Amino acid sequence: MNRFSLLILTFALAGCTAETETGQVTRTGTVAVPGGNVFYEMSNPDADGIPLLLIHGGPGGTSCGFGLLDDQILDRPVIRYDQLETGRSERPGLRDQWNIGHSVTEIEAIRAQLGLDKVHLMGWSWGGAVAAEYVLEGEREGLGAVIMSGPLLSTPAWINDAAALLATMPEDLQDVIRQHEEAGTYDDPQYVAATDSFYARFMDPIGYDPIPECGGVSGNMDVYTTMWGPTEFTATGTLLDYDRTDRLGDIDVPVLMIAGEFDEARPVTLRQFADMMPDAKVEVIPGAGHAAPAERPADIARLISTFLASVESGSATN
Repeated sequence: MNRFSLLILTFALAGCTAETETGQVTRTGTVAVPGGNVFYEMSNPDADGIPLLLIHGGPGGTSCGFGLLDDQILDRPVIRYDQLETGRSERPGLRDQWNIGHSVTEIEAIRAQLGLDKVHLMGWSWGGAVAAEYVLEGEREGLGAVIMSGPLLSTPAWINDAAALLATMPEDLQDVIRQHEEAGTYDDPQYVAATDSFYARFMDPIGYDPIPECGGVSGNMDVYTTMWGPTEFTATGTLLDYDRTDRLGDIDVPVLMIAGEFDEARPVTLRQFADMMPDAKVEVIPGAGHAAPAERPADIARLISTFLASVESGSATN
């Protein structure tokens, strides 16, 4: 690392260092990206393993949902960050940057300023799309492996999965959803209740305790509705035509895909995606939904640690 890089790293890490009740050290700060500053938290900053960078879902979600997960992985630095316009990051309102290309530039800036010469990525939901895009279009030197939990890799495939899941719901709820989607009345209480019923089945059927890191942290629904749409199963935004299935064969790093048993990104679809990649496998968390990293953080952490240990061991022999 040259002197200029060291100065950048020293400046970027000049944030707040704290120790949790369990003795885990965390460091928080901000990183400059095009358009503003993004918040990050690094757990286990002094650990020896290759760092793991966590990419949250949304668009417009927050990284605090990883709060139950990063406490489970202690052998390496674990970095989570809020994408620009949401969470604890700045919200400049630059709509021309509300796209996946800008999300890739954020990762590049974070890697450069935190000195992540070697790194693994994990993307959850929309974060899976960002991770895949980074492999395909980003500055990927030093990238070891990619983990995707319930990833969005194709909007058409996502909508097909949603239709299959909706078809398993009671007919009266299906009728309510169809009626209000045709009318565009997404804020009608009946539609909201039916949507909540969908989420209870396929987002977090197990449920999870409140996440301390999420206290006082909010997402950005304007980003979500602009890029995606009104609900998880209705896409009307700029990602309507998003589809990377034609490039999945170019993702030539080791990939672990994780799905909850009842995930919105159905396990059968993830297996189809994995078959398109040179080196990918799928693990399913029994009983869990799309929010598996929050519902079953210990199980997810175990899968991650086992997978990364295997990848690093294999790299060491090459």
